[in-house]
Order: sequence, then C-alpha cells, then structure tokens
Amino acid sequence: MSELRPSPERPEPPGSDDPEGVPGTPRDVVPVDTGPPGADDTPEAATGGADGPDGPSPLGRLAATVERLRREVREAHAEADGRALIELAKGILVERLGYGPAQAARQLAELAEQARVTPLEFAVDVINQAARDRLSEVTAAFLAATAAGTETVDPADTHFSPVRLRAAESGALAAQDTQAVAESLLEHALAPLGAEAVAIWALGADGSLTLAGHAGFPVAEAGRWRHVPPGVATVGRRGLTERSGHWIRSLAETGLPSIGQHHHPEGGRVAVAAGTGGRIHGVLEIVWAVPLDPPPAPVVRQVEALAELCAHTLDTGSPDQDHGGTGRPLLPGVTELTDLADGLHDPALVLVPHLDADGDLVDFRIHHVNGRFLDPGGRPRAVINGALVLEAYPMAAGHSELFERIERVYATGEPYRAHRMRLTAVVDEVPLAAVADINISRHGDCVLLIWRIEDDTARLASLLQHAQRLGRIGGFEENLLTGEITWNGQLFHLYGKPDSDTPVPLQDLAGHAHPDDAVTIGRFLRTLLHHRRPASTAFRLQRPDGVTRHIRVVAEPVLDSGGQPYVVRGAYQDISAHHWTEVALAATRDQLAHTEQQASERNRLTLQLQHAIMPPAQTPLAVPGLDLAVRYRPAETQHLVGGDWYDAVLLPSGLVLVCVGDVAGHGIAAATSMVVLRNALRGLAVTGAGPGQLLSWLNMVTHHLTGAVTATAVCGLYDPDRHTLRWARAGHLPPVLVRDGEAEALPLVKGLLLGAVPEAGYLEHEVQLAVGDTLLMYTDGLIERRDRSVEESLAQLLTTARTVPPTLDQQLDRLLTHSRSDTDDDTCLVGIRVASR
Repeated sequence: MSELRPSPERPEPPGSDDPEGVPGTPRDVVPVDTGPPGADDTPEAATGGADGPDGPSPLGRLAATVERLRREVREAHAEADGRALIELAKGILVERLGYGPAQAARQLAELAEQARVTPLEFAVDVINQAARDRLSEVTAAFLAATAAGTETVDPADTHFSPVRLRAAESGALAAQDTQAVAESLLEHALAPLGAEAVAIWALGADGSLTLAGHAGFPVAEAGRWRHVPPGVATVGRRGLTERSGHWIRSLAETGLPSIGQHHHPEGGRVAVAAGTGGRIHGVLEIVWAVPLDPPPAPVVRQVEALAELCAHTLDTGSPDQDHGGTGRPLLPGVTELTDLADGLHDPALVLVPHLDADGDLVDFRIHHVNGRFLDPGGRPRAVINGALVLEAYPMAAGHSELFERIERVYATGEPYRAHRMRLTAVVDEVPLAAVADINISRHGDCVLLIWRIEDDTARLASLLQHAQRLGRIGGFEENLLTGEITWNGQLFHLYGKPDSDTPVPLQDLAGHAHPDDAVTIGRFLRTLLHHRRPASTAFRLQRPDGVTRHIRVVAEPVLDSGGQPYVVRGAYQDISAHHWTEVALAATRDQLAHTEQQASERNRLTLQLQHAIMPPAQTPLAVPGLDLAVRYRPAETQHLVGGDWYDAVLLPSGLVLVCVGDVAGHGIAAATSMVVLRNALRGLAVTGAGPGQLLSWLNMVTHHLTGAVTATAVCGLYDPDRHTLRWARAGHLPPVLVRDGEAEALPLVKGLLLGAVPEAGYLEHEVQLAVGDTLLMYTDGLIERRDRSVEESLAQLLTTARTVPPTLDQQLDRLLTHSRSDTDDDTCLVGIRVASR
C-alpha cells in the first residue's frame, strides 16, 4: 500500500483531557473527519467565507459556526461510541466478577490506570478477551505477530488500533440503516488507513448488486450506481468471485467500472465479499485516492473483519425490503419451499445450511425429499430424509463438484444448471453411478436441489438383447472367490445347453474345445488370470449335440483393492457363420496355401527338435531320500528354438549332478551349442571333480566352440548321505532355497559367464539341507520382465515360492503358472526336495 495514513485533508481532532469525562475521544484513538468528500462543495464552506477589511463577513461567521457545530456533532458521536464500549466492558466485569455497576466502574478505572492506558483502550481489551469473535482474533493475531517480530505495523499507530475496530463496530450496531454503517466504518476504521470512500453492496437473489450504503461519494454519483444488473463486471462483482478479496493497485489499470471512478481514477480499490455462515450477503468496496501498494497482513485482516461486520448488518435487514433492487420480497422459507418441492414432477431435495459451533457452514441437511425422489443407489426416502448431504452422498465432494456447486449457489444466490452430471452414491462400500440433469437454486435461507435421473434401463436392456441376438453373442460373469457363474440366455444357446443346465467354468473350457486348441486356451487363461490383463482367443467348441462351432471369447479381470482378480466377465461370439470371414478365407486360401504349408513344416521340425533335446516328460530320477523334478517350457514363438537346458544325473560316486544353463541367442546354432555343453558336462562330471572345476573345464569347451558362443550355467553336486549341496555359478542367477515357509536366494558367488575368456576360475559354495527343504534352479525365462529389474523379478519369485504345495511336482507347476515373465523366452526349472529315507 503506497501510504496507509490519514490524508492531509483529514486532521486529527483534539483529544479530551478531562479525566472525569468519558475518554472516548483521545487523540490517538478516534479521528474526527471534516466530512466525507463532496459533503459540502461550496467555496464558502471550504474557505470559511469571505473576510472583509473590518473582519469576518456575516457569511464567513455563519460558515464557521456551521463547521463548529458539525465538529461538535462528530465529537458527540465519537464520545457516544466510546461510552458504549466502556459500558459494555463494565457489563462484562459485572457478569464475570459479580461486581455492582459502581464497583465495576471503579475497577475499570483502577485497572486502566495500572496498565497506563486510557479507560477506553482498557475497555476494548476487556471486550476482546471476552468476545472471542473475528475482531478479537484480528487484534490477537496482530499483537502476537508484533511480539514475534513478524509484523512491521506499530500497534500504537492510529492506523491499526483495537479501539478503532470496536468503535466502528459500536457505531455500526447503533446505526439505524446500512448508510449509517458505511459512514461509521469510514470515520472510525477506514479513514485512518487513508481511504477516501466506502460502498456497501447488497447481493440480490438474481445476482444483482444494490448500493445499500456509502460514504465519501457525492450524492449524485451514488444515485447513478444505485443498482448494478446481474452479469455486469464491476469491482464489486470481482469481490464475489475471489475468496481472498480483489485488491486493485489502480482502477485505471483494470478498466473496470465502479462507483466514483471519475473522482478517483488512479486510486486503489479493494472489494471483499461480506458473508457469514457460508452465505455471501454482499460486498464491501473501499476507495483510496492514490495507487494501492500490497497491504500488510494486519490491514488485510482488518478489512476482512469489517466485511464480516457488514455481512451481519446486511443479514439483519428487514424481510420486507426489496431484494436486489427488483421490488420483489425475499423468497419463501422452508415451509413454503417444501410445498413447492412436493408440487414438482421431478425428484427434489430441500436443503438447509448446517453450521458448526463457530457459525461456519460445514454441510447441508436434507430437510425434505419429495414423493418423486429417486436415489441413485436405490435407497428409500426415509434413509435420505434428515441426513447430511456429505453423509448421504460423500462422493458429491469428488469429481462431480456437486457439493461445491451447492455451496456456491447458497453463498451467491446465483442458480446453477448442468446437463448430464454424473452422480455417485456409495451403498455398502460399493459406488453406484447415475447420470442426471441438475438444477440448484437458493430460496431465502434454503437451497432447492432438483435432479432428473436418466432411466433408460429397460430400453438399453432390450437393445442389448437384440444386439446380442443379431451378433450371436453371449455374456458371462464368473466370481473367482465363490465360484458363482452367471450366463445369459444367448450363451446357453451357443453352447447347445438348456437354460437349466450348469454353466461351464473358464478352467474347464479346454474340456469343451477341440484338443488341438488346448494350448491356445491355456495361453488365454494365463494372460487373463495370472497376468491379469484382458485377453481373447478363438477356438472350436464341441457341443453336446455333435455340432462344432468356431467361437471367439473375450474377457477381462476385475481387480480388488489389492490388485488381485476376483471376478472375470466377458462374452462369447459365434463366428462360424460370418460371411465376411468365409469370403476372406475363400479369396486368400490359394495365396496362403504354400505359405501355410511352409509354416506348418517349419513348426513341425521345430517341435521335433525341441522334443529331441528336451523331452516334455522327464523320467523321474530315483535317489533315496530325494525328490527331484524338472520342467521345460518352450518359448511361445515356436520357430525360435532356444538355448535353455537342464540336466539331472546320478553319478557313479553316488552324488547327484543337477544343473541348468542358457546359451545366448536362438535358433539352430544356439540349440546345437546347448547340446554340446550339456553332453560335455555329463562326461566331465564322471571324473569326480567339484562343481567349480567342472565349470572351469566347461568354460574352455565353450570358448573353443565356433561362432563366439557364450552361456550361463549353475552346477551343483548333491550328497544324499550328508544332505549337502556344493555348487558354483557361471554368470547365472543363484539357486533359491525354500525352508519353513520362507524363500531366499543363495549367495551370489563369483563366477564369469562361459566362453568369455579362455580360462576362468569359479568359486564353490556349500549349503546344508534339512528334511523338507526345497532347492530350485531355473533359467531367466521364469522371471524376466521388460518393465522390471532382475532384482524386482527375483523378489516376486521368492514371494511365490514361499507357498509350498504337498508335492514337488505341484510346486514346480505352481511356479510356472504364476510366472509373470513377458519376454517369450524358454524356461528350465529343476527342483530337489529332501525327503526322509
């Protein structure tokens, strides 16, 4: 703020030094103004009249007399305001201390003398401590900040004085109308801040502004601004839209019209909404003659407190006065509004404000719901009637902004309408959504909320049934927790089953399909249930009546808050009779015949090679006291033969060789290199060397293979008598030990990958196993993911491995099923479990 001080044209009045009088007019407490600008524009009033050579003229003496009488009237008013504050403080002492009136007066005077302040200042301090209202909060915050050194305004400065605020409040309360309130605010509180004029605007129900009170403006100027229609952008209307008030450095810089714009075009302005209990009743607009710099915090709080004082004044206006200058009385109360809601053909709610102990708006209570009310969640009227809005509809404070719209309508009186707003009701912790047209309006102190919910359920259901019939589509939903399955009638028809038959679970889908489609269905279920992603596939459905149908199934999982699927929903579609499919197949059959033959031959050779290297069914290894199982899962891209391998051999020494490895790359070269390394390790193991030495020899074999082959491997020798495992690794992931429901990776011992250098040494590590322990060796195809690091993927494997099924085979199958790898790589998995002999 450029200068928050009284203007030179507003001199301070002389104070009263009479100790026996009412100290209502000390020099540093109550300013005396010569009158608002424009009150008397005659030259004689300004100069005191023309003086002749023999002394003041009669006209000059008359003007001086008028000026003296006006000053005396203002001093009397100030004295009356001060006396009212002192009398109020006496009343507080009477009530708090049980004094009589005379004793309270003496006590007040003695305490003021001890505090070295005037009785008026001490009376204001007593009032602030007892009131705990906005004015006392402003004063307390300012004094606390001053004591802490965070404020730069002197509390003894006349520009910020608790006495001024209370004097302004006293004058406002004693005023007969808003015009007198404006004059009191300007004289007691705003003129010391350098303000030149003040305007109090009343907000109408239609959004218009009416000049309810003013001071400092010429009468003609106030008459021109008596009423501002809705929608006209003015400084006062800006104060309605900004919660912290609209502070303007210079009115000329904004181009906004406002009262007094021609008298103070370069002056600063501030417009603050005047509201109580969550409702805005009007605007307080203050005018400065000079540009306005950013004000200090105490001034901002003081202006906000004065605006709230204006709100109380506007709120206590006569109910018969014009509202918004329209000539119409205030709208009916809650009883009349209830009758109005019952006469509407749309669902309607009558809302009344719900205030907290401090009088602040916190919610709206649903006072009445009409007979046509429809709750989005299907709840009866009795459950909604009488509840708070945020209790009945907590989602109203969410993305729909419904509650914020209700607050805004209640505060400003401007109605709000919205087309197709999304409403959400939470019933038994389940969100239920609906779409509705919204109409919100304020009627007196109540709010009428009308919503018209779209009820297209029957029409949409009929449309969906016809669409499913024409598209030969059947829908389903399966609860994975309870096993409950829901089919519609069209799906029973697709399966050739009567409606009374039992639906088919997704896990049993392969049993109703052609055997050649089992792999395709397995991938579909894996993507859906374990990767938790939407999936689709096509298969041949073999119906009980012997008819085979080409079916396409599309499904998606529904996840709970923990990210686990608990419901699967989807649809089956019969694509057998699709004309476009038949035409497309007929048109391209000849062109694709040769390509299909080559692809079929390539796939057949690929599968034969994979089965020759890694038989799908491994013969169990018979070792007393040891369960051993292996699994091999080829890559989903079948023509890319991988280099993953595993082996489990009982050596002549009685030790068991277990190992897994992975040759880099795909194709025939990787597969042949894998065969060489696997057979070489078998031969080297017969020497009785340890796993470190075996990997060192195998590294030399790998290095001398053609084609710069590299590979990783982990090799272990298990002693059935001692239940120990010595193992070493060559750039491979370490084995995982599962013991007593916990899983951990073995130490990452040093070992370079195979084939990188001609000679390399490999450290060994020995682990003692106990009965019931399970050791897992695997290739990276089990855990590798594109979007995660190896450490995160290994942690996920350890979490899955903690669950130990009864048999080792079941445990390996479970690990493959819950594998979240997405790299389409081969997977080898070897497991050993120590059993009692």
